Amino acid sequence: MLDLLPDLFDQYQPQLQLALPLFNNYGGNTIFSGEIVTVACFNDNSKVKELVATDGTGKVMVVDGKASLTRALLGDMLAEQAVKNGWQGIVINGCIRDAGTISTLPLGVKALGCNPIKTEKLGIGEVNVSLNFSGIEFKAGQYIYGDANGLAISENKLVLK
Repeated sequence: MLDLLPDLFDQYQPQLQLALPLFNNYGGNTIFSGEIVTVACFNDNSKVKELVATDGTGKVMVVDGKASLTRALLGDMLAEQAVKNGWQGIVINGCIRDAGTISTLPLGVKALGCNPIKTEKLGIGEVNVSLNFSGIEFKAGQYIYGDANGLAISENKLVLK
């Protein structure tokens, strides 16, 4: 399968919300989906680092970096940790770094762009809070679906028939 969202919208359009098309694909897996775990942070990826070290089986981390383009909230080492712990994907309203390496990993990664500068680690951020960006509200426990066509969310897990 090369596309997910067109088929999902054909079957479940009323149950889906489509995010504004602001994100670029960086991960080795273009298609990904899972239960949302949210992180709110600004130029500090401490909470992202904590979460990638936990079991992410069937989950996608959605990170609101407040659209900052001045620091990278995800790099190759954290992405590799996410893969080891079963995370399906990471969506960042902000930047990543190590884009070449991340593109080789079996992980869905979407972000606004790239910046080679890492963040400070001050322990600042919140987990499992509601996030508003890209025209929709992301909540922990919702489901997110991503592919080359964009990102969509639903309240319940959707299965293609």
